[in-house]
Amino acid sequence: MSFVSKLPQVGTTIFTTMSRMAQEENAINLAQGFPGFGSDPDLLELVAKYTRGGFNQYAPMSGVSELKHALATKSQLTQGYFPDPELEVTIVSGATEALFAAFTAVVCAGDEVIVLEPCYDSYVPAITLNGGIPVFVPLKSPDFSVDWELVASKITSKTRAIVVNSPHNPSGYVWSQVDVDRLAALVVQHGLYVISDEVYEHILFDGRRHISLGSNPLLHERTFVCGSFGKTFHVTGWKIGYCIAPLALSQEFRKVHQFLTFSTVTPMQYALAEYLDHANHYLDLPAFYQKKRDLFLKGLKTTPFSFQASQGSFFQLVSYAHLSKKSDVLLAEQMTRQLKVACIPVSVFYSDGQDDQVLRFCFAKKEEELVEALRRIQKIETLF
Repeated sequence: MSFVSKLPQVGTTIFTTMSRMAQEENAINLAQGFPGFGSDPDLLELVAKYTRGGFNQYAPMSGVSELKHALATKSQLTQGYFPDPELEVTIVSGATEALFAAFTAVVCAGDEVIVLEPCYDSYVPAITLNGGIPVFVPLKSPDFSVDWELVASKITSKTRAIVVNSPHNPSGYVWSQVDVDRLAALVVQHGLYVISDEVYEHILFDGRRHISLGSNPLLHERTFVCGSFGKTFHVTGWKIGYCIAPLALSQEFRKVHQFLTFSTVTPMQYALAEYLDHANHYLDLPAFYQKKRDLFLKGLKTTPFSFQASQGSFFQLVSYAHLSKKSDVLLAEQMTRQLKVACIPVSVFYSDGQDDQVLRFCFAKKEEELVEALRRIQKIETLF
């Protein structure tokens, strides 16, 4: 049997590849972006409570009402706006589903979508599968801020949407108010839709504040805000995400969602709803993760890598361009096999494989694991 692949350039993701290699080599896995520690026992007890309580059948298609209301309340507390829980909040099976459904809701064949690179690897396949055409705009080096003049120059009569991400994966850049205002001006001028990936919304450092695009009056009516409970509460394996969007967009979003997964695991939704009653569970996260970031940065200072401190997310980038022109994919493989520390080569986040000799490490791990990884990374010069 033969057929034409809809994604001919797509193979096994680098995250799967590096995690498999880390396991084979018994290496410390600082590659894939998942926490290396357990979730709060109180949250696990709530799951047990609702599982044993019989909450094990299909949830409503748009999500359990209690969780949608809790999420709207969180939005009010952290962002100053209260989306309609029943009409504008949808619970989905992971943020990747939210992103795919959002693209599918608004992108038609021939539509162009602005993609800021480097970017998370699910964006482009979702655009392509919906017949869209990704238009790539590189972020500025070395801080990965947005070149808004360049973005504006890429907008044409075919541009339908732009996908954005803050805090940013892989760089950790956090959008400023200026960034939000510049985007809003372009969206209003050109009538664009926005798919906003905000999965690291509560993981910010040095006093920074996350500005959700849904909170901006000019962006609110044209934006899908996609988020993740898994990233926030160290339960990535639950695959529970959400989308907040105005009524018209939510209606189209739900048409897609009901034929992707229809509904999301029920007892976990009830558990998360009750867990969200205590705001400290997410308000305390910046301090929790900054301690890990600072520990990792302190160790990196003893290596020859150059870097700028991550502003948010699970990730820290390092550059070795001043040391070697060796490909980042090769160096990542050698680090895994010889130094026994796995990371991600940043070239995989670019459509053309642009290699600036930059690596991404995930520091969402136990402190003792980070200390040992740093001890091994100090031997990096043996690979040059």
